[in-house]
Amino acid sequence: MDKIRTKFINSPENITAELLEGYVMAYPDQVALAAENIVVRKNPKSEDKVAIVTLGGSGHEPALSGFVGDGMLDCSVVGDVFAAPGAQRLFQALQLMKREAGILLVVLNHSGDVMSANMACQLAERAGIKVRKVLTYDDISAGIDAPIDDRRGLAGCVPLYKILGAAADEGKSLDELVEIAERYTANVATLAVAMRSCSHPQNDAVITDLPDGIMEIGAGQHGEGGGGRKPLVSADDTAAEMVGMLCNQLKPAEGDKMMLIINGVGATTHMELSIVFRKALKELEARGVQVVYSRIQEILTVQEQAGFQMIIAKLDDDHIDYLKNYSANTPYWTTIGK
Repeated sequence: MDKIRTKFINSPENITAELLEGYVMAYPDQVALAAENIVVRKNPKSEDKVAIVTLGGSGHEPALSGFVGDGMLDCSVVGDVFAAPGAQRLFQALQLMKREAGILLVVLNHSGDVMSANMACQLAERAGIKVRKVLTYDDISAGIDAPIDDRRGLAGCVPLYKILGAAADEGKSLDELVEIAERYTANVATLAVAMRSCSHPQNDAVITDLPDGIMEIGAGQHGEGGGGRKPLVSADDTAAEMVGMLCNQLKPAEGDKMMLIINGVGATTHMELSIVFRKALKELEARGVQVVYSRIQEILTVQEQAGFQMIIAKLDDDHIDYLKNYSANTPYWTTIGK
């Protein structure tokens, strides 16, 4: 008996190639494929400005290639579904992006991505390519005192792409961009909640068993368990609990300027996301902080998983300026500014 189809795909082994082909066909004025699985800006920036590059597995669309374009990423190196691209593919991208101003490589803290990045940077150094690396580790589910190695990279990387893209367009040096990024990564925190797991599109395997009526606070980028299972509660109760945990991590002070983003991860409606945002904002304002930048959007999904990621950050004035006042033109993030 033929296997029952559950997704609109063709051959499982061709998913990544076909999704990227369709993607660049849809946005030909903004993105192009420079080589297999390497997405670049259609209109490259001048080579006297630092290139911003990232890497990660497919299956999380629009992340990460959805943010390649003017004012954000210069290049995204795409791995297979939920898998890091290999070091050789990333090194190929670094060769394509080589310039005197240098390259800043943004790496989400997942073992495969980190291993590929470390190996590719070693190859780049031998080839005379100037590259620096910044690690994002915004997931707080491992606990307030968890070492950086135990903190996964979640959707908090996406606002960083906007900040770095704007700063690079302004002409900031590679060293200056690293400093800007490290200040951001030290003050951003993300927490994910799942109420239904996703399946792997290449084999239909369910990532984790999450029964009906149960939610899990602290779920990972691929739906992995986070250890916080409990009966599903209301949007207000969920948002209040998550804001409390995030603020316990960042410890914002009264008057701090903050970012709040609710990221849908695939199967949760924008109606629900808006209701969650409403309560989260009220909770933050009750703590005396000022939310100066906010979004409700699917910026990083996990296939058909139901749930969301709540991202908050304490922002410095330059971060706010780069987020709000500089233009970006990518398929999934557009702003009009100076």
